[in-house]
Amino acid sequence: MPFPPNPQMARALDLARAAAAAGEVPVGAVLTALDGALLAEAHNLTRSLPDPTAHAEMLVLREAARTLGSERLIGCTLTVTLEPCPMCAAAIAEARIARLVYAASDPKGGGVEHGPRVFAHTRHVPEIISGIAEAEASELLKAFFAARR
Repeated sequence: MPFPPNPQMARALDLARAAAAAGEVPVGAVLTALDGALLAEAHNLTRSLPDPTAHAEMLVLREAARTLGSERLIGCTLTVTLEPCPMCAAAIAEARIARLVYAASDPKGGGVEHGPRVFAHTRHVPEIISGIAEAEASELLKAFFAARR
């Protein structure tokens, strides 16, 4: 059964496209509060900054924590176009994110369903919803890497 349209994922996909246009790996993320208010949005900036930790997820977690004045982002939903890597998954757990929504799985670098499965080893486990707009997010990634080969 297909999921209903998700405006946060639509925005995350727009951010991923902007990342690709800037030469960054096309990953976009949106963080919303419990009431649905937008707290932060970003795309990967690892090459632009240069900063190996400047993943879209890390950037939105940092911005929202600054905005809210707390390292705990209780009740928030993180929507991202790619399964978070182990670093990002650990940060999601530390921030106490309530819900993680992601599009494409990452069998090589993921840290949620693949690889170390970080949430199997943390005290805090968010609700996880995967596969939202998976085909579109996967195609963005495939096209990006194909163009670089």
